[in-house]
Amino acid sequence: MKFETQIGGHAGTLSIDADRLHYQREGGDPVACEFSCEQAGEGAYTVLLNGASYQIVLLPAGEVWVNGSTFRAEVFDPRGLRGRRGPDSETGRKSIAALMPGRIVRVLVEAGQTVEAGQGLVVVEAMKMQNEMKAPRAGKVAQVKAQPGTTVAAGEVLLVLE
Repeated sequence: MKFETQIGGHAGTLSIDADRLHYQREGGDPVACEFSCEQAGEGAYTVLLNGASYQIVLLPAGEVWVNGSTFRAEVFDPRGLRGRRGPDSETGRKSIAALMPGRIVRVLVEAGQTVEAGQGLVVVEAMKMQNEMKAPRAGKVAQVKAQPGTTVAAGEVLLVLE
């Protein structure tokens, strides 16, 4: 079965046949590779693509954490009633929260600043790794709650976009 995707704001198609994954981003070349997936906990998976391992955690609001990076990813059944939404269809206030407990290393933006989709917002150190939280869409920073050097809990709001 073929699915439509929105991954990091880019449309594409995805299909999985037994142990092969086929993906084509709109306007890009098709990619086919060996594929396997094992559940590693609730909402967590270990995925092998051509022998390379990826740790994946499904987050709220269509966000995905993959080996330390976070981005939006949505998969649609083209036969469904919902249909594909464009990358700019999300509007309104958006809270950016810590994915796991950690320490704020750097705040890369300030209140009132305009940001682009994918732009770095805050760097959080967790489990000896520094993770840059990125803007899921273009917008304006409405509020910055994160302060360098402070510790944060998983799910704690770091900043708000509008």
